[in-house]
Amino acid sequence: MGRRPKSVAVVLAGDTLVITMHRVLSPAELVLAASPAGTAQLQEFHQQLFNHSSDPLRQEIRRITGLELCEDAKHKATAAAQVFSVGRVVQVFLLDGRLSAESWEGP
Repeated sequence: MGRRPKSVAVVLAGDTLVITMHRVLSPAELVLAASPAGTAQLQEFHQQLFNHSSDPLRQEIRRITGLELCEDAKHKATAAAQVFSVGRVVQVFLLDGRLSAESWEGP
């Protein structure tokens, strides 16, 4: 995204992977996000940025999970992308299958 988030939360539920990046917006983007029109502009910008730069992330998701992303996951992720005025950006991925509990190591 061009800026390193202060923290990242990853949640896997069934066949849905949600990545939330906290405090990733610049000060100027936070000001822009204060209005509905500005939030819409930011959302479109971040969607375009993500569409053009997400291949390494998609490959890493495949490597870690051993699952493919659904063919239309790119479009669903873009449609589900949210930019929040508090500086969060959320991306949603639909996996082609579910991970079993046995596939995870550790607590």
